[in-house]
Amino acid sequence: MRKKWAVMGLAASALLAFPFSAFAAEEVTAEQVSMNLDTFFVFVAFALVMFMQAGFALLEAGSVRMKNAGHVAGKTILTLGIALIGFWAFGFGLGFGDGNGFFGYQGFFLSGEEMKSLYSSLSGLDIPISMMFLFHLAFAAVSLSIAFGGFAERAKLSVYIVFGFLFTIVIYPIIAHWVWGGGWLATMGMQDYAGSTVVHLTGATAGLAATILLKPRLGKYNKEGKPNIIPGHNQVLSVVGVFILWFGWMGFNPGSALSPNGGFFTYVALTTNLAAAAGGIAALLISWVVLGKADIPSMLNGVLAALVAITGSCAFVDVWASVVIGLVAGVVTFFTAQWFEKAGVDDPIYAFSVHGIAGMWGAISTGLFATPELVEQTGVGAPGLFYGGGFHQLGVQLLGMVGTFVFVLVLSLVILGIMKALGGIRVTEEEEMMGLDISEHGSYGYPEQMKALGEVDRRKAGN
Repeated sequence: MRKKWAVMGLAASALLAFPFSAFAAEEVTAEQVSMNLDTFFVFVAFALVMFMQAGFALLEAGSVRMKNAGHVAGKTILTLGIALIGFWAFGFGLGFGDGNGFFGYQGFFLSGEEMKSLYSSLSGLDIPISMMFLFHLAFAAVSLSIAFGGFAERAKLSVYIVFGFLFTIVIYPIIAHWVWGGGWLATMGMQDYAGSTVVHLTGATAGLAATILLKPRLGKYNKEGKPNIIPGHNQVLSVVGVFILWFGWMGFNPGSALSPNGGFFTYVALTTNLAAAAGGIAALLISWVVLGKADIPSMLNGVLAALVAITGSCAFVDVWASVVIGLVAGVVTFFTAQWFEKAGVDDPIYAFSVHGIAGMWGAISTGLFATPELVEQTGVGAPGLFYGGGFHQLGVQLLGMVGTFVFVLVLSLVILGIMKALGGIRVTEEEEMMGLDISEHGSYGYPEQMKALGEVDRRKAGN
C-alpha cells in the first residue's frame, strides 16, 4: 500500500512540476497567456453548448409518447453527426468564409490554421480557427435540433438525414453569414449577440415548415377539429432536460464574449439568468390563471422561451430590461402555443412558439431596449427606441427578423416539398401506431414497459 501511495505521489509531483519546467525552458509572453486563456474559455463554452444536446434528448424524449422515446433521444446523436460533417465540409465556409453579402464561397473543408486568412470575419480573434469552427458548429447543431422538433413522432428517419445535411450546409450558414459572417445584415448593424435570430428563429422556422407538410399526428384532432391532449410520457425527464439546457446556455450567451478578459461575460450571464427566471415564473402563473392549475410544461416552455429571447439581447440591454424581456417571452409563448394548436398546427415540442416566436421577440427587444453604453461597448448597431435611438435599430431588427423567416420558410418548404413528392416524408399509419422506436429501429426505448402494454392490448382484444 505504501509503495502504491509513493508511486502516486511521484506522478503528482511530476505533473505539478511540468508547467514550471516549461516556463523555465521558454519564457511565455503576456500575449500568449491571454491567447491561451481566450482559447480555453471558448473551448469550455463549446463544451457547454454541445452538452445542450443532452438536454434536448431528455426534454424531447420526455415530451413524446413512450413508443417514440428511444427514436427521439437517439436522433440527437444523429443530429451531432450530421452537423459536424455538413458544417465542416461546406457550412462553415458558407457562413464565415470570405464572400459577398449573401454567402461565403471560401474556406470549405477546413483542414488547419493555414486556412485562417480565408475567414475575414473571424481574423481579428487570437483564437485558433479550429476552435472557432467547433464553437460555431455547436450553435449550428442546436439550430438543427430545434428544427427536428417539428418532425417528432411521424417523420421518416431518412428525412432527418437528408434535410439535416441540407439545413447544415445551406440554410443555417447563409443566415449566419448575413448576421455574423460579414453579410448584409452585419453591415446594417443587426444586433444578435448569441443567436435569437440566427440559431433559434432559423431552426424553429424550418421546424414549422416540416410541421405544416407532415400534418398532425394520428389522433391529435377529433372530428370537430378540436385538439386532443397527447401528453408526454415522462415529465421528470423534461424537467431535467430543461435544467441541462439552462446550464448549457452559459456557454451560449456568456461564451459568446469569446474571452474572460474584462469580465463582460459575467454581465451577460446575469441578464441571461434573470430573464430565464422571469420567463419561467410568468408562464407558470399565467397557466395557473388560465387553466386553473399551475402547468409544469408551460413553466418549462417559459424558461426556454425567455432564454431564447434574451440570447440576442443579453449584451445590449439593462438588467431591468432583461427581466421584462423574459417575462414577456414566458407569457407570449404560453398563448401562442395554444393558438397554434387550435389552428391545426401540431407542434409536439412547441418548437415554433418557444424558439420561433420568442426568437422574434428577442430580435425586436434590442431595437427597443439597447442602451447607448452597451452598444458602444459591443460596437454593434445603435441604441434602441426607448433610449433615444429612434426607429433605426428597431427597423434593422425587424428587417433581419422578417428576412430570416421568409428565406428559411420558403427554402425549407421547397426542400421538404420535393422530398415529399419524390418519396414521402411521413411514416405509414401502421408504423406511426406501432411507434417509431420499433418501426424505424427494430426495438423500443422501453422494451419491458412496451411489451407489458402490448400484452394488455392483446387481452383487451381477446375479450
